[in-house]
Amino acid sequence: MSISANTQQRIVQRYEFSEIGCEQEIEEISVDGGKVRLRTEQKGEPCIWKDYKAICINQEIKVARLGENEALIDWVNQQHLAEPLTCLGDGHPGIWKIIRQFNCPGERREILDWFHLIENLHKVGGSLKRLKTAETFLWQGKVDETLVFSWCEKPGF
Repeated sequence: MSISANTQQRIVQRYEFSEIGCEQEIEEISVDGGKVRLRTEQKGEPCIWKDYKAICINQEIKVARLGENEALIDWVNQQHLAEPLTCLGDGHPGIWKIIRQFNCPGERREILDWFHLIENLHKVGGSLKRLKTAETFLWQGKVDETLVFSWCEKPGF
């Protein structure tokens, strides 16, 4: 049976989604965001773009909020957070602002995802050989060596 997109939209808008809870301790959480295009009620009106934030907990549970960052933060803060809490983000200031509002019982490890780390590394510039060496150090977890290497003048790099 097929139904039109308009009918699907009306069904979804009438549906009451129940709040989920996380039974397990949250050890790791990733936060991301984006924009979605929403149709308007009146035909001929332009669509509306809204921001959303989404989280993934322990690589299993996904929760998202459309324009309700505070509700997302409150939901996370009602869960049992581990110590340390590992937080993964893409480097956008809005993502880190949300992560900083999580009420961790102790240490919070903030990790920049690999794609955005390498994207920012390439903004630093330098030869491809130099960038590849820095990327190798980072992949091996040698952050201090990467920083020293990046600031030193190396012949041939």
